[in-house]
Amino acid sequence: MRKQPTQAERKLWWHLRHRLELNATHFRRQVRLGKYIVDFANHAVRLIIEVDGGQHAVHLEVDAVRTQAIEKQGYRVLRYWNNDVLLNIDSVLEDIQCALATTPTPNPSPQGGGEHPARNARRPSPSRGG
Repeated sequence: MRKQPTQAERKLWWHLRHRLELNATHFRRQVRLGKYIVDFANHAVRLIIEVDGGQHAVHLEVDAVRTQAIEKQGYRVLRYWNNDVLLNIDSVLEDIQCALATTPTPNPSPQGGGEHPARNARRPSPSRGG
């Protein structure tokens, strides 16, 4: 599949690489996650993008199971129909940018540098007895 992406996947791949305006927009394509291969993955913000053709309309249950399995690994899944990507790419990109902007950073951050929550927790001030 990686050597023969659909027209919609090729178009979205180009736009993901050249038009997104946010930091942390490094996507990989055809990424293995467990037993699944996803169309596009951004590991830094744990976001998956799937581009579905018409055959997925009859496999909604299978896709739901797949999405749940991916979400259990800590990823958020966005799905778009081929026609949406081909005919309405600006809206698709806007939706992806919103998802990137609102996806919380994993705790702890995979890049490190985060502080341990117990170290930063506020300690109650000692009570003054009287």
